[in-house]
Amino acid sequence: MDATGTATGPGEPVRGVVVEQHDDSPAGAAPPAPAPGRPSAAPPEPRPAAGRGRTRVVVTRVVAVVLVLLVLAAAWVALRAWQAVSALQDARALLGGVELDASSVGGAAADLTSLRESTSRAAAAASDPVWRAAEVVPWAGDQLEAVRVVATSLDAVVGDALPAVADLGALLDGGLRGPDGRFDVAALRTVAARVETAAASAAEANAAVSALDPDALVGRLADPVRQVQEALARIDGTLGPAGNVAGLLPAMLGGDGPRTYLVLALNTAELRAAGGIVGTVVAVRVDDGAVTVVDRRTTDELRETDEPVLALTDEEVGTWGDRLGRWIQNSALTPHFPRTAELVAARWARDVGGTVDGVVATDPVAVAGLVGATGPLPDPDGGTLHGSGLVDVLLREAYLRHSDERGKDADEYFGAVASAVVGAVGSGRGSPQALLAAGRGAVDERRLHVWSAHPDEQARLAATVAGGAFTSATFADQPGVFLDDATQGKLGAYLATGITFRDARCTGPDPQVTAVLRLHFRPPDGVEHLTRLVTGYPGDDVPLGTLLTGVSVWSAQGGPPLVVTRDDEPTTGLVTTVAGRTVQQIGTRLTPGQVQEVTVDLPLQDGAVTLWTTPTTTSPGVASFRCG
Repeated sequence: MDATGTATGPGEPVRGVVVEQHDDSPAGAAPPAPAPGRPSAAPPEPRPAAGRGRTRVVVTRVVAVVLVLLVLAAAWVALRAWQAVSALQDARALLGGVELDASSVGGAAADLTSLRESTSRAAAAASDPVWRAAEVVPWAGDQLEAVRVVATSLDAVVGDALPAVADLGALLDGGLRGPDGRFDVAALRTVAARVETAAASAAEANAAVSALDPDALVGRLADPVRQVQEALARIDGTLGPAGNVAGLLPAMLGGDGPRTYLVLALNTAELRAAGGIVGTVVAVRVDDGAVTVVDRRTTDELRETDEPVLALTDEEVGTWGDRLGRWIQNSALTPHFPRTAELVAARWARDVGGTVDGVVATDPVAVAGLVGATGPLPDPDGGTLHGSGLVDVLLREAYLRHSDERGKDADEYFGAVASAVVGAVGSGRGSPQALLAAGRGAVDERRLHVWSAHPDEQARLAATVAGGAFTSATFADQPGVFLDDATQGKLGAYLATGITFRDARCTGPDPQVTAVLRLHFRPPDGVEHLTRLVTGYPGDDVPLGTLLTGVSVWSAQGGPPLVVTRDDEPTTGLVTTVAGRTVQQIGTRLTPGQVQEVTVDLPLQDGAVTLWTTPTTTSPGVASFRCG
């Protein structure tokens, strides 16, 4: 029966039902009829042959398109990687010559401009979305990520450093000071903000690039990444402290109101840990960039007190006795400059009066550098003082000319020279570039220290070497070897010192290096016949002309006592603890022409050590060692 009820004959297909043809049936042939007497089989499920074919075609085309896109993406990434790496190679070559030093900003600006062209190309090549997507690919993605991090980090640093250097260059080319020598505080604020921004970028870039592992990179990338890591660490090391201090300058130069500072002239002829005894104190007023000397006092006018000017800690008394707080000269016994500044400021406030906003200390070598920058100055004794011979004049000749036993005349002379130098700087003498170079050299050699009575400023100063905060957490892993005169004279002017390193053990469970402090006493013939102001009071059983010097060896904070020898023989002395550091004090005794060596075994941190020491006429206040 058909769909309308009409019966169909045997062998005829039922109308209205689609019957599937098998692939092996002749074209147009009907399917075989069911055998007589057997029920008809259910028709097989229909299969949409045409639809299946279309799906296969679509899938094939999609796969082909994806493959083409992947090939194009890989080619694009490869092209961009080649562009980025090529640009980074150019940047790496330029980067080694960039010195972000305020004393050579002209060259730095040109170097940075050329460098920016390369870093911009590298950053643009490594920053597109296809590149970032490819970073998920195993192994290859690590290489791409390293290139991107290096490229974008360098570009950010150079981009922020350029305006800072350009502004600083304009400032140093005549915009820093007016005709009367006054500092342009407003211009300094602008430059300071740029320097702070550049310092922040350098710190961020250094952190990002230092986190990369060069050992996981292919050879062509590994060495350049290491070199960029070293360069960024150097730039961060320069801009970091500059950023810390730059923002302080406008206020410290009286931009927010007048300030009064005490300038300490340290006398290296009689050594103390910080460089020398406090010889003269000069009071300076700073108001809206104008610098004026307003007072000066010698140590003869600030004599010893019956009691310490400030309460001393048990550790301080155990290490130095109460002389640290009773004699203003001895306030420099501690290598921690903030404590020296606090003691001097308290003494000034008590005996002279007025508010002290900060303290600056420097030594004759640093003063000579400033005179070299300002130009010759009148000699209070007549004639002219030049930077090249100033140390000899201040520390040796002055005590031959002014030989009174108390040293009052010599101190007056010393103070007059210090005041003249401060006055010359305040009046505008010397080019800004030369003054900055002299100041930078003094800070690098630990001959110039600055303390602020304003806590927010002091917190930033203490994080820099200019702050001289030896016992602070910032320098906790750095040991020290300091010198203190024990002759009570001025024979230290004839002491040549130096620190070298030997016997480095850079591998193993306890890497260390031996520091060698060499002391060579070179006084003139007949030194024993000089006045007691020079020869001092070494003791009844010690011949005049003998130099006695105390050496104090400070461990790192929380570290064990250091192994010390004197002339290759184990030695010991007073052992105390200050601020978590073990302090060992030993004595040395030198006759004219004699040499002694004190050795100290120093632990290495990451293959390096920075050793604080006393700046003398012949050596700076820091020595560093690095393996490799």
